[in-house]
Amino acid sequence: MPFQSVDHLRVLFATAELSPIARVGGLAEAAAGLTAALDRAGVDVEVVLPDYDGRALADETVEELAVPAWVGGARARSGVDVSGRAITLVDAPTLARPHPYLDPATGEGWLDNDHRFAAFSAAIAAIAKMRQPDVVHLNDWHTSLVLGLLNPRPPTVLTIHTIAYQGTTGLGWLDRLETHREAFEWFGGTNPLAGAIALADRVIAVSPSYAREIVTPELGVGLHHRLRALGDRLVGIRNGIDSASWDPARDPNLVAPYSASAPAAKDECKLALLDELGWSDNGDTIVGMVTRLAEQKGVDLALGAARFFADIPARLVLLGAGDKTLAQQARNEADQSPDRISFVDGYDDAFGHRIFAGADLFLMPSRFEPCGLAQMQAMAYGTVPVTTDVGGLHDTVVDDDRQRGRGNGFVSRSVDGAGMVDALHRAVRAVKQPARRKALQRRGMTTDWSWTQPASDHIALYGELLTH
Repeated sequence: MPFQSVDHLRVLFATAELSPIARVGGLAEAAAGLTAALDRAGVDVEVVLPDYDGRALADETVEELAVPAWVGGARARSGVDVSGRAITLVDAPTLARPHPYLDPATGEGWLDNDHRFAAFSAAIAAIAKMRQPDVVHLNDWHTSLVLGLLNPRPPTVLTIHTIAYQGTTGLGWLDRLETHREAFEWFGGTNPLAGAIALADRVIAVSPSYAREIVTPELGVGLHHRLRALGDRLVGIRNGIDSASWDPARDPNLVAPYSASAPAAKDECKLALLDELGWSDNGDTIVGMVTRLAEQKGVDLALGAARFFADIPARLVLLGAGDKTLAQQARNEADQSPDRISFVDGYDDAFGHRIFAGADLFLMPSRFEPCGLAQMQAMAYGTVPVTTDVGGLHDTVVDDDRQRGRGNGFVSRSVDGAGMVDALHRAVRAVKQPARRKALQRRGMTTDWSWTQPASDHIALYGELLTH
């Protein structure tokens, strides 16, 4: 009989990031959105993440954790943070850092990241032994060693947000695992993600297309054989977005609210964005891009395409932080074409919202994209996405030239500069046609991009594990 009820369903949800507490990439947004939706659906979710900064919690309780000696001690601090979310922070000597993964001074990963997240995994295992949840839900390599440190274990789910990051480290870590060491051994080293893939009861990719892509040699990053062996234990569930935070009708960052039924104030948001950038309104199409500066995100492709923007005509506003080489490239392009390209180096949430609202088009030239959130956020704001045809972008963006009257954006036929320029040309022509622009915006804005259906899919998966 299918699982029908979430009554008394208890899920221990472990993640290295959780918005807004610790936010680097999409993992933080996805973890926050999914757990909030599960909570609204009646699931008892305990969210566990590292205590990076010693933040204060209301109604705090502290429990010492029974962790191996090599961890150096750990405590579980449970309470309510300033946003009102109930969380558990793992307080361990090695976890506290100004950035979850990188040394801000060098931009390189902390040299002891293997130890840090092994310690976090040991703490998660200790909490699971104490709590005895119905399901343990792990996320990415940072939590993967739990499956080598927890025995016996409850039904376990692993979500892969980005398979490129696997946490591979030295062979010596196998000696610290309590069980299933052979699953984590990987070509003379230890691969946390590979081990968890082999051992988890279900593995979730964050979109159906990404689930299909990662079983191929081209996109499986060395783990395609192991993933292919899972069969129907590997599933794809598309991420959602926080529809409360991403609602132009209620967004306090905008000069004026607007909605699908009353979209006129989006023009005011565009004028305000132009003014903020110091640009006049010359009629050019404004292309927004809010992203991590990473090769994956195709920032170099966007900057290359922007050299042709005078002919399209369009202007690019780019907000992002990350790779220093890409940041310098963006800075150089903006210095050379200040009336055509604006680059803001850093992460500014409020400014990001204003770009989503004020831009005509939103550019996502990703080389791969497990799910992507920005294209859905853009459509919620009536900003037409221009993307590549990869991963979750394939699942969410429909090219209106290929499916006229059904599309919500424009998709490059290839992952390169020429493809992006072509897609941008087509998109600019489309949004210059008022009726077509309104239809594109309406389709994007009236689609339910929230976490409601993805959360329901997760609950069904949990129930499947508990009834078999």
